[in-house]
Amino acid sequence: MSLDKATVAKIAHLARIRMPDEDLDPMASELSNILQFVEQLSEVDTNGVAPMTSVAAQGLRRREDLVTDGGIQEKVLANAPEKASGFYAVPKVVE
Repeated sequence: MSLDKATVAKIAHLARIRMPDEDLDPMASELSNILQFVEQLSEVDTNGVAPMTSVAAQGLRRREDLVTDGGIQEKVLANAPEKASGFYAVPKVVE
């Protein structure tokens, strides 16, 4: 796909980039080269290739789901301006 000067000017306008007229032709050439490279990627046969998020196999470290602290409800609520039934009490903001 090749871009012309008018298309590059429109892209620059949409991107809110001020571009002098003398820079439009070189930019059109550069953007056309980039688009040609991207079009080459569609020629690659990817049938049977599983999608991946990384080129290196990575696994998440697992740990046992245990409570490591707790039983400090009184300490947590010590600075609460208001509390009710062991929870923070806050003013109602939605009717």
